[in-house]
Amino acid sequence: MGNAKILYVAQEIYPFLPESPIANTCRYLPQLMQEQGKEIRTFMPKFGCINERRNQLHEVIRLSGMNLVINDTDYPLIIKVASIQSARMQVYFIDNEDYFNRKAILTDENCISFTDNDERSIFFARGVIETIKKLRWSPDIIHCHGWFTLVLPLMIRYVLNQNPLFDHSKLVVSLYNDNFNGSLDPKFGEKLLAENIPGNAIKWLTENTDYHSVMKTLIDTVDAIIIGEESVDPAVLEYAKVSKKPMLEYLNPQTNVEELKKFYDQF
Repeated sequence: MGNAKILYVAQEIYPFLPESPIANTCRYLPQLMQEQGKEIRTFMPKFGCINERRNQLHEVIRLSGMNLVINDTDYPLIIKVASIQSARMQVYFIDNEDYFNRKAILTDENCISFTDNDERSIFFARGVIETIKKLRWSPDIIHCHGWFTLVLPLMIRYVLNQNPLFDHSKLVVSLYNDNFNGSLDPKFGEKLLAENIPGNAIKWLTENTDYHSVMKTLIDTVDAIIIGEESVDPAVLEYAKVSKKPMLEYLNPQTNVEELKKFYDQF
């Protein structure tokens, strides 16, 4: 699949957020695949701590302007874009004042997870989907990075599997050491059911909404798995191995481009 279209969906990307295994991978991997002849699109949330002026973000009016209903409430969807000049790469940002206009990413100043992280993840996923629809761009591979991206593969697999833009899309997840403390809203499963995701797809989340349940659900949903950093939660790694899905062990994307390209090309 030499000219494959790859959609990268990340909870953080450098230089818009500080360096981390996820942020660094999602900065360089899309660029490297673009240089290999792949057509890419890259998305992340527009967290409030991202400096819009310094990073030259601007709203894309033709892609903004609709409302998304989450848990019976309307939330305006705003799409912004910025360029990483040295990479010749654009990044799309999903924004909403209620969900993302706060000076932190997923936890407050006391490292306590925001109570609405489940709804924020739903909004992010639906924002990506609606933007891809407006772009009329059909991805061959959707590569997710970080637990916050959970909802997107669920929607692609179970809600949009008959949509011609997504009916052939293969789902890949990279696993990182991105554990969060505590649990998401206990009603997360109910909210996903309201998005028309079937109960059997979110069985782990009906029992618990902790990190391990989120990651088990994500692993169950995707077609293939990449180990994104050297240290990954042992329970998550073991569950991934037991799944028997195609798996690529950890490789530095900047020095192992060919191996990563071969992994994509099997789809």
